Amino acid sequence: MQECLWTEEFPGSIKVCDPQGIILEMNEQAAKAYATQGGKALIGSNLLDCHPEPARSTLKEMLDTQRANTYTIEKNGQRKFVFQTPWYEKGEYRGFVEMVINIPDQMPHFIRK
Repeated sequence: MQECLWTEEFPGSIKVCDPQGIILEMNEQAAKAYATQGGKALIGSNLLDCHPEPARSTLKEMLDTQRANTYTIEKNGQRKFVFQTPWYEKGEYRGFVEMVINIPDQMPHFIRK
């Protein structure tokens, strides 16, 4: 069976790091988003070195406590949803995944019962 690399063509940025913040993987969208900092050459480097304060301290605390973080930003007029969460393998903490997805200015919101 062929390996499915669905993350490579996913229409959002995906980065994966280990518990110390070392970048293990990044998809093509993440490589494009960080092209000026090195793109996929960032794999093997530490995320903490890529963040200024206070983001660096926040990221360090998230890595240490395995606390998820979710927020929205706007960059160059584009709104983005940022989802940062710990990932586990067989119950063992393995690091963090960050997904950044573009969101439209107007988006329906549904309340389901």
